[in-house]
Amino acid sequence: MTTRTSTTDSRHRAWSAMSAPVEAGRNGNGGSALPSAAILAGGTIVGDATNGHASGHASGHGAAEPDPARRPRVLGLRCRRCERPEAAGPSYVCPACFGPLEVVYDLEAIRAQASRARIEAREPGIWRYLELLPVAARPERGLAVGSTPLLRADRLGAELGLRAGNVRLKDDTRNPTLSFKDRVVAIAAARAVEFGFDTLACASTGNLAGATAAAAANLGLRAVVFVPSDLEPAKIDHALSYGATVVPVDGTYDDINRLSLEIADEEGWAFVNVNLRPYYSEGSRTLAFEVAEQLGWRLPDVIVAPMASGSLFTKVAKGFDLLVDAGLVAAKPVRFIGAQAEGCSPVAAAFAAGSETITPVRRPETIVRSLAIGSPADGAYAVALARRSGGAVLAVPDRATAAAIRRLGRTEGVFAETAGGVTIAGLEQAVASGQIGPDDEVVALITGNGVKTPDAKWFGLDEARAGAGQGSGLTRGGGLVPAIEPSYAAFVRAGLGS
Repeated sequence: MTTRTSTTDSRHRAWSAMSAPVEAGRNGNGGSALPSAAILAGGTIVGDATNGHASGHASGHGAAEPDPARRPRVLGLRCRRCERPEAAGPSYVCPACFGPLEVVYDLEAIRAQASRARIEAREPGIWRYLELLPVAARPERGLAVGSTPLLRADRLGAELGLRAGNVRLKDDTRNPTLSFKDRVVAIAAARAVEFGFDTLACASTGNLAGATAAAAANLGLRAVVFVPSDLEPAKIDHALSYGATVVPVDGTYDDINRLSLEIADEEGWAFVNVNLRPYYSEGSRTLAFEVAEQLGWRLPDVIVAPMASGSLFTKVAKGFDLLVDAGLVAAKPVRFIGAQAEGCSPVAAAFAAGSETITPVRRPETIVRSLAIGSPADGAYAVALARRSGGAVLAVPDRATAAAIRRLGRTEGVFAETAGGVTIAGLEQAVASGQIGPDDEVVALITGNGVKTPDAKWFGLDEARAGAGQGSGLTRGGGLVPAIEPSYAAFVRAGLGS
């Protein structure tokens, strides 16, 4: 299947426009005001999202279904910038202003169809929230994604000076391919099947490659993933293990993303984070749905999340908004604190400067490759959300990231990838600066498993990794001990005894 969305020239204009700073929306969640294509109370259609034209009624599509319990929940797509409605399809950019497209929901239909009881009666996984997702029905096939644990992190919290029970970890290291990317890919892959694509592709900094490859294998689709040529070998091997074609590219992630725009158009492939991006990004909302349900259908005081493009950060906020709009949780203020690797922190830099302009980082220099997106598409929206919510966007040095990985493993038994280290280091910064207080209920999003970046935890500690653990002090605190002979005397000489 080939879907052409723009000419080559307009693709490049679209990429520039999508990455450019924009003004925050008027509805409090970084988007625009009530969409022009929305079914209002009483069933009147204001702007027909299914045919891309504004009209007073659903002319040409039959009368509007008066019963919201029977109406489709997804109206179509809409430009986040100019609010132009577009038909639901493999489209990602507005043909009028080159702004990003997003899914438009019928909130009245969602209120009529979604309930706590209905959700709780279903089996675990993201599809338990079907009425809140941009699909009409649960896919027939797919990996078991979501319903990951929300863990109390009392030992970590105690070290940071926070009250017992007030710090929780959303542990997405346990998804099928060991990262939260399984969530977004599951939604995109479901729509790819509906649209009739035979090839699933992506531009990836690492975790998305494995998630895309696994989802494609499960669905019987061809998988092609494009990654930076200096990506961690473990992540390349991960994608290869699912039978994907892996294409290393000599360039940054942003270079690869621009290449993907052209390939998606010319080859007619389903790129999960290009022409399926409006649906793909909705998968991050499932983190918000699960956190709220696991807290007993309520919202936390603070969310701490890693930030690359800014999509995860902003979509979690929109997920909470949708739960409130659907009547599933009570409204309350939530502060959003994002964390970026210092060596690629354009959003944190804009936040610190009090600016709305995101200045791209041309050459990221960080061990946190999974967050190394120099031109974040949702960066301006992330800055707006952080400011509006009373949160922050923080820059984390690589040494602090490595130390946080070690601390999390030592205190809670959770081995995080570098992005998770950035999250915990950001949490530490926010507590130290007073942005998070001892009584705040905090949820930190741990989005990837450390087995994908096994060497990162030793950054800045080469001696410890080499096994310079002489004496009981260091060995009791962790570290690789030099090989000993198989005798108790050797055990004692190594300083390991009590």
